[in-house]
Amino acid sequence: ESKKAFRGTNREGKKPFTIVMPPPNITGQLHMGHAMDALLQDAPIRYHRMKGDPTLWIPGTDHASIATEVKIVDKLASEGISKEELGREKFLEKAWEWKQEYGNRINLQQKMLGISCDWDRLRFTMDEGCTEAVNEAFVRLYNKGLIYKGNRMINWCPVCRTALSDAEVEYEEQHSHLWHIRYPAEDGGEGVIIATTRPETMLGDTAVAVNPNDERYAHLVGKYLILPLVNKRIPVVADDYVDMSFGTGAVKMTPAHDPNDLEVAKRHNLEILRINNDDGTINEHGGKYQGLSAKECRKQIVADLKEQGYLIKIEDHNHNVGTCYRCSTAVEPLISKQWFVKTDVLAAPAIDVVKSGKTEFIPSRFSKVYFNWMENIKDWCISRQLWWGHRIPAYYCTSCKHMIVAKEKPDVCPECGSVHFTQDEDVLDTWFSSALWPFSTLGWPDLESEDFKRYYPNSCLVTGYDIIFFWVARMIFSGVAHMGKTPFHTVLIHGLVRDEQGRKMSKSLGNGIDPLEVIDQYGADALRFSLVMGVSPGNDTRFSTDRVESARNFANKVWNAARFVLMNADGPQALVPEKLERSDKWILTCLQDAVAEVSAHMEDGDFGLAANKIYDFAWSQFCDWYIEMAKSRLTGEDKAARACVRGVLLHVLEGLLKLLHPFMPFLTEAIWKYLPGKAGEGFLMVNQWPQVEDDLRFSEEAQRMEGVMDVVRTIRNLRAEMNVAAGKR
Repeated sequence: ESKKAFRGTNREGKKPFTIVMPPPNITGQLHMGHAMDALLQDAPIRYHRMKGDPTLWIPGTDHASIATEVKIVDKLASEGISKEELGREKFLEKAWEWKQEYGNRINLQQKMLGISCDWDRLRFTMDEGCTEAVNEAFVRLYNKGLIYKGNRMINWCPVCRTALSDAEVEYEEQHSHLWHIRYPAEDGGEGVIIATTRPETMLGDTAVAVNPNDERYAHLVGKYLILPLVNKRIPVVADDYVDMSFGTGAVKMTPAHDPNDLEVAKRHNLEILRINNDDGTINEHGGKYQGLSAKECRKQIVADLKEQGYLIKIEDHNHNVGTCYRCSTAVEPLISKQWFVKTDVLAAPAIDVVKSGKTEFIPSRFSKVYFNWMENIKDWCISRQLWWGHRIPAYYCTSCKHMIVAKEKPDVCPECGSVHFTQDEDVLDTWFSSALWPFSTLGWPDLESEDFKRYYPNSCLVTGYDIIFFWVARMIFSGVAHMGKTPFHTVLIHGLVRDEQGRKMSKSLGNGIDPLEVIDQYGADALRFSLVMGVSPGNDTRFSTDRVESARNFANKVWNAARFVLMNADGPQALVPEKLERSDKWILTCLQDAVAEVSAHMEDGDFGLAANKIYDFAWSQFCDWYIEMAKSRLTGEDKAARACVRGVLLHVLEGLLKLLHPFMPFLTEAIWKYLPGKAGEGFLMVNQWPQVEDDLRFSEEAQRMEGVMDVVRTIRNLRAEMNVAAGKR
């Protein structure tokens, strides 16, 4: 890093290879997922750098609105201070102090892993350049009618106290119950029985819906029921939304807290009544239940229904519950006035760039995941009720309430001439800024930026399949919307790193593995190689210490082989083709095959196969066979034979180090500087990637050598089967 070896390069006439790092949260600490993701970017960057391609890998971090604000609020709480007591300005001062203290931690940890991005270009999603890009993008989309503010059903987290987008809600199956409740008819009749998983929401019921073809309830349509406990008249409406075969065929309508109920309410002009506060407690519409948490309210309502004879029965019931992706609290669907992006308009051209092949998913099966989400996309709620983040660039005249959306605070109100404005209190969803990442990091909206003209679109995006919705899709439609072209040519999808039992690593299970501890014990190269060897694109991998130990043993094998070669070297030694023996021609042919195969796999993004080939070539062909065959000539009397075998050993070792470098940079750089004549050539990382040398391919001789090796293997097997002692001739 100090020698600027990682710096982005430019060579006229050569196509650059560019990656922008998926920015980890500033709250984050390096975990196995980060390690896998970073390695699968570092390997191709090192490969293309050695090929002589202009390379640029931009690192960065994400401000992570929700996660960071939670951290800061908790820290303040430990000091006996609340966010509200501090006020917005002082709170943001504390937030920036926290970022300065902890925000760079994960970058330092990545460096321990050997991540060779251009650290001089480190970006942050709330730095000056990214903030300018965010304001530019917001204003452009607003002026095109693609951003609007309105009352809509959103997902609300009562712990984080903010809206969430659909992609930020995770669903998990939970054991619960189905409560059957009788809603009596206003005229004293039996009324209907409804079944619900959330009895506390009945406080917000404004109707009961039945199917218009359901003869059981035809006599009730247009009449009224009495809402139990609340003693309020609510109508019975007929709507095709109701499934006659599900439950009792009668459905309570809580329009302010269920998106489907809201659509029914719009069709029948029903009252929309919100019953909870931002912290999840019951509000003033809850009557005697006001102030109770949802859990307490449910318990009390069930008891009251039972006491008053409205509770018919309770059944066990498992169902999917939406939870906040940050704190795992059950989210509350509710009506709220928020900012939204009209994503259907943006999705259509973003679908086209993948269908036309301008952006390719590897493996291709993940394009189906992308299409499925994009073709069924809903408007994106982008406002968050937080203080840490990009504040929405909307300003309200304090005199006439006129709203102006602009990159800067306006000077005068065009409606009334007032010069006094307040800015919108909300901040933008973190994913809004990271959706601009491939071009905001290159200087956009300055289209004349040299970086922008040279490096956009990016060559490749490396990421996990779990954020295709969160991030990949949004980057593609943002790139097409603002740039007119896709932000990257290839999306390389990798799987998750799971524990040895195949479980997802998590804090709740306590099965997470700290990469830094693995590095301390086995070395960074061993961890890197263990995470890539045998792994195919898009598939999960299981972490095991056995695999890390195996990779460490491989590193030792290469190290010892290099020591052997260097101990027998006598300065730089050129190859002498006319002196080559059959074993020399075989290993040189093996090297050409390895160069061809590894290069092809690196181009295809199949780094697991590349690592496998290097392993087989280094361990079996070079160490176990060729070095053993070379020993007799190294100790023999024939000087020409000694010189020849030394030249072959050095040539093959040099090629091996180059092939291995993208995966084991520390080991290979350490050995490289000891090779005769290489000390003055600088780093291996900027040396030339090996090329296939056809004049060093001896296919016929190599085949004959393989035949000799087959005989040797057969004899060894026979000796083992017949229990012949190792030293017996």
